[in-house]
Amino acid sequence: MSRTDLGMPPFPVAARTATKDATLRANLTHATHTIRAKRAVAVAELDDWAQLRAAGAAIKEHTLRHLDRYLEQLEAAVSAAGGTVHWAADAEEANRIVADLVKATGETEVVKVKSMTTQETGLNEALHAEGITAYETDLAELIVQLGDDRPSHILVPAIHKNRGEIRAVFAEAMGRWGRPAPDGLTDRPADLAEAARLHLREKFLRAKVAVSGANFMVAETGTLVVVESEGNGRMCLTLPETLISVVGIEKIVPTWQDLEVFLQTLPRSSTAERMNPYTSTWTGISDDDGPQNFHLVLLDNGRTATLADSTGRQALRCIRCSACLNVCPVYERAGGHAYGSAYPGPIGAILTPQLRSTATALDASLPYASSLCGACYDVCPVAIDIPEVLVHLRERVAEHSEGHRAERAVIKAASWLLDHPSAFGAALRAASRTRGLHPRRLPVPGPAKAWSRTRDLPAVPDGAFRDWWKSRQAGATDRPRPPHEQKDTPR
Repeated sequence: MSRTDLGMPPFPVAARTATKDATLRANLTHATHTIRAKRAVAVAELDDWAQLRAAGAAIKEHTLRHLDRYLEQLEAAVSAAGGTVHWAADAEEANRIVADLVKATGETEVVKVKSMTTQETGLNEALHAEGITAYETDLAELIVQLGDDRPSHILVPAIHKNRGEIRAVFAEAMGRWGRPAPDGLTDRPADLAEAARLHLREKFLRAKVAVSGANFMVAETGTLVVVESEGNGRMCLTLPETLISVVGIEKIVPTWQDLEVFLQTLPRSSTAERMNPYTSTWTGISDDDGPQNFHLVLLDNGRTATLADSTGRQALRCIRCSACLNVCPVYERAGGHAYGSAYPGPIGAILTPQLRSTATALDASLPYASSLCGACYDVCPVAIDIPEVLVHLRERVAEHSEGHRAERAVIKAASWLLDHPSAFGAALRAASRTRGLHPRRLPVPGPAKAWSRTRDLPAVPDGAFRDWWKSRQAGATDRPRPPHEQKDTPR
């Protein structure tokens, strides 16, 4: 995976700084609470939401189990429709394929549809290194790019900025990237949208190459699908001569009938709409409409390794709706930048450590960026049990971690005790006989005293289990057997 997070501190360190930013917290709280409230209303309109959720999970799980077959079917269908399929094992290979395709056209500019996958690979930076400028056309992505910032949310990349901050970014930076912001620009949403529209229009009309991701790929026909709310994606997908789509291999569904399920659950879970304002589909190329050259780059980048984990592969069901971010109390307070990944929030906490492994301090810290409250699972439209995967990944981190020296000493002593039954039994009897001397709470000094003060230690029983079991077994030999155990019982 692209190491765009190099230099980022572990989550606890980054979150400690983020939570002190009062403006950030106010922006996040307002936005996430608004989105979650609207989503709840949209979901409640469907009597069969639970069945749709189960169907989505089943389709995704089936597809992942037969991913090799469906990918081959997709490749054949795309090729038959006039497209070209490229396979990329990792981010570096994907970026190199895209850069070579753009350079082959002789162009030095591309327009981009909002894409989590190209954020994952660090494509914009890779293209810049090759002398190619990538222009983001999604409104929120444009805000982030102009502000030399990073996305902090899957659905609303600029969720951490308010209208006043956005106005300042437009006024200061638009001129360096193209058409400047109008004089006297206000922070009214309509004025900001109009400034972005005028700025982007010249890029849409000039661009010869576009880069996109895809929300879904339909294996039976080789069709790609992008859902969006602004129409900027539609402009990128139809006007340029060459279209390059970089898509993770897990974004596939077998049939159009399967797609129907997700076109109901995705918009309600993300933008709280009954359907997306713009749903664009394309299959290969057409002589009289749209791009004349289509390239599909299928990206692995850790997905095959994730697929091999029977528990962790649930993360590959994700349809990037962001519902889990909008209900997460940790994300709401820390924001997306603290996760150091293209995928923030609960889904990022389980997806990123699998795609990138847990070798770095940042990635090893992500499975702990959760209170395990379960709200993320409750709202997930494909029923990813995020708390289960978080615990699973915590176990993986612990297996490869030495731990604190005090912890290691305790574990070593416990291991020895459990390996010596006589010593273990003696310890249990000693604990029972001295139970009256045990404190009710841990004598913890310093800041941790508040934690200890609200938690009682479990009471020690008045006898060891082993002694009780022995006496029970001894007593059992003296008791009369029930009739069904007596050999001379008549039948």
